[in-house]
Amino acid sequence: MVAKDGQGPDDPKGLIHEAYRIDGITGSECRTIFLDWALTIEDAAAAIPRLLDGRPDEHPMSQVLRDGLGASPQGRRGGRAARVRD
Repeated sequence: MVAKDGQGPDDPKGLIHEAYRIDGITGSECRTIFLDWALTIEDAAAAIPRLLDGRPDEHPMSQVLRDGLGASPQGRRGGRAARVRD
């Protein structure tokens, strides 16, 4: 089986690759693509820098990927633990 253009271990479905090819793509659309991509990848934090390499900084997907590097699900707290106590 021949891999689709842009597919590889960091982008198995070629979603990120295709996002960069879409003219006029918005940040919102890039976030939707990013979420779909992130659900299929094992180690997104390691893959993001490789996906950013050589990509245009001004593209909305580049910004979404950079934002993804700052995400830290381990530090997120919900429910009662997230409320400020007086």
